[in-house]
Amino acid sequence: MKQRSIILTALLIMFVVVGCRIPKEFISQAGLKATPNPLELKGGMIECNVEGTFPEKYFHKKMELSVVPVLKSTKTGAVLRGQAKVYQGEKFKGNNPVINYKKGGKYEQKAVFSYDPQFDQCELYLEATVRVKKKVINLEPVKVADGLIVTPNLIYSNPSELGSKVIKDNFQRVTEEKENAEIKFLIQQANVRASEAKNINTLTDNIKKSGNDSSSVKMEVSSYASPDGGVELNEKLAQARETSTKNYINSQMKKLKKQIDISGTFTAQDWEGFKQLMDNSDIQDKELILNVLSMYSDPEQREKEIKNLSAAFTEIKEKILPQLRRSKITVTREVMGKSDEQIARLVKEDPSKLSAEELLYAATLTQDKEEQKEIYRKTIQYFPSDVRGYNNLGVVEYELGNVKEADRNFTKALEIDPNNPVANLNKGSVLLAEGSLGEAKTYLGNAAGAGDELNYANGAIAIAEGDYYKAVTLYGAANTNNSALARILNKDYSGARNILANVENPDAKTYYLQAIVAARTNNVDDLVKSATKAINADGSYKEKFMNDLEFKSFLSNEAFSALVK
Repeated sequence: MKQRSIILTALLIMFVVVGCRIPKEFISQAGLKATPNPLELKGGMIECNVEGTFPEKYFHKKMELSVVPVLKSTKTGAVLRGQAKVYQGEKFKGNNPVINYKKGGKYEQKAVFSYDPQFDQCELYLEATVRVKKKVINLEPVKVADGLIVTPNLIYSNPSELGSKVIKDNFQRVTEEKENAEIKFLIQQANVRASEAKNINTLTDNIKKSGNDSSSVKMEVSSYASPDGGVELNEKLAQARETSTKNYINSQMKKLKKQIDISGTFTAQDWEGFKQLMDNSDIQDKELILNVLSMYSDPEQREKEIKNLSAAFTEIKEKILPQLRRSKITVTREVMGKSDEQIARLVKEDPSKLSAEELLYAATLTQDKEEQKEIYRKTIQYFPSDVRGYNNLGVVEYELGNVKEADRNFTKALEIDPNNPVANLNKGSVLLAEGSLGEAKTYLGNAAGAGDELNYANGAIAIAEGDYYKAVTLYGAANTNNSALARILNKDYSGARNILANVENPDAKTYYLQAIVAARTNNVDDLVKSATKAINADGSYKEKFMNDLEFKSFLSNEAFSALVK
């Protein structure tokens, strides 16, 4: 009987051990699904959802299973370990999801890693560890995803596209010079007195000395009468003053053998001039008089009320009204500036003879970047406090890919004018090119009013942060590589194709993006054509096509393979 009991106990133990075994391997690769696969970079992060099923009678009742996602660089061997997901059996004491031994259950886990460029070529593994009481077993790692698509990083491949802007010159070939004169009239008189005529003579003499063609000289006469004396009288008087002034000017121009067009206006009662002079006077009761002007709009009523202030009106007659009986003459002359040839010559021979506007304009007369740099250096030399010299030199350095030198110049520009929107835009774009998104946002936040380039820089930030819809909105209808990239990432392949077809100066990146569109839409002919153009424009793109997982499925295509290998 005792022997029979021992045998039954042994059989029971064997049943328990065999019937509830500790697993020796994790869920098979075939039973796991990773999404996406290949992995994708988005917003500076690599995220992947892994799903599978624990089979029936897999999960030991007293077992704890810890699963750690591990990203391994196939290029450097570096490893990133994600957050563990823990499951437990029915009789394990813990607070983790429970898996039924008989029925099995669902496995799901999210793997999240911060992006590091050394993982551009990588594999994702799941490393599982089993613990039953004091026994710990490390199961064989299972690969669930292969490779990483880093297409968003194309935003950084050409810094000059991230949004940089010169501050334009204000050079004008033809400028206007104005010269003014004024003559006074006696009360109720319209004749030009000899004592006043000298002011007009000075103007007409200057016209002759300037040597301007008559067609480039304009003259305007504005004549006035003081508010006293009634509207009807003053209207005739002001008009007569205009006529006599114009006649005198014409007589003088005739002597100088010059003829110019003279326009004229007259004001019967110069209440505006009256108010201005009263404001600036020390006349007693001036506030009371100004109140009369605000209370009454009828000129006759105004005159009556002011005359009632007898003491004040006496001062007005002596100090204010004589100054309102006048004609104002304005001469506008066109002045021709230096020609392009003169400016280009002086930049090289004697830049000290050029104004800041002329120097900055000179930089637009050449497409040679080295010449532009030299011109902006001269601008800085002669006009060191002008923010435009440093800013524009920085832009040229930026376009040449000299990001550190560009940054130095933008920093100098901001030392001169910390609130300059364009300099803030450019500084932010440099930081963006270097991947410093937080700092870039600070400077771009101070760049309001910098124009479309600000939207383009913010569009690049939106791509870097993974907000592709926002990026598309910010780029709008811009026909640029980065605008097309935003649409590719937002899966608007038709829109991206149209933009790339209209890029003004297509380069290797343009054709590379066209190849991505072709690959994602399974258009092999366009893929081969675009890849050919990209490699012809820049031979280094051959290696990009080989390593970029956007094109992995096409490496078996004979035409594409022959092109990139």
